[in-house]
Amino acid sequence: MSDSFTSATAVPRHVAIIMDGNGRWAETKGQPRVMGHRAGVKSVREIVRVCRERGIEALTLFAFSSENWSRPEREVQLLMRLFMAVLRRELNDLHENNVRLRIIGDISGFDDKLQQRIRAAEAKTAGCDGLQLNVAANYGGRWDIAQASQQMAVLVQQGELSVEQIDEQTMARFMTLADQPEVDLLIRTGGEKRISNFLLWQCAYAELFFSSVLWPEFDEAAMAEALSCFGGRQRRFGLTGAQVTNNL
Repeated sequence: MSDSFTSATAVPRHVAIIMDGNGRWAETKGQPRVMGHRAGVKSVREIVRVCRERGIEALTLFAFSSENWSRPEREVQLLMRLFMAVLRRELNDLHENNVRLRIIGDISGFDDKLQQRIRAAEAKTAGCDGLQLNVAANYGGRWDIAQASQQMAVLVQQGELSVEQIDEQTMARFMTLADQPEVDLLIRTGGEKRISNFLLWQCAYAELFFSSVLWPEFDEAAMAEALSCFGGRQRRFGLTGAQVTNNL
């Protein structure tokens, strides 16, 4: 768990971002929605750089939710092609900058070629020990909790885990990103104020920051504003403000 109080110069260990507004950005320019997703790749590059330079340990980006399959078929197809292209194009830069890539979510929902590309990308950066970059694809927070429950149920069936042993600490071991710090700061761009089934377990005590900036325009200055806001928050984790202050 992170420190109870965050100073103005503190840096979150783990930042998660819902990259919203790509489609609307394109529509304002009279372009197809997929052009917004392509433009958003530039923002990903910049925010990855900022996180590396700020000493943030982990960055998790919401790229494609389990609910996004319901979008128009043509848009989904183009998103999958873009995902493939980005994995191919950005991989060397990630490796050279010591960024470890991990794709979280139910990747079995993707075609074999994309699954192979994902595994190859993860393998290439497996030895990197700088920024941990997690990309959530075909991911949902409820799915995450369900898959953790399934894993525990199997162990119970096999006699390796008893029902009485199942508590929050046990559950946490089976959640996606169990080996990483809990999310300290959750950012959503694009003006909407909801978390959209993203990292429900991991964001239990995250500070929330909602930006009106559409993702393709979310740059270093916008990120600095979010980090500055985080630095001014008092994080209580169920305590009173006085208790937190007295424990400093």
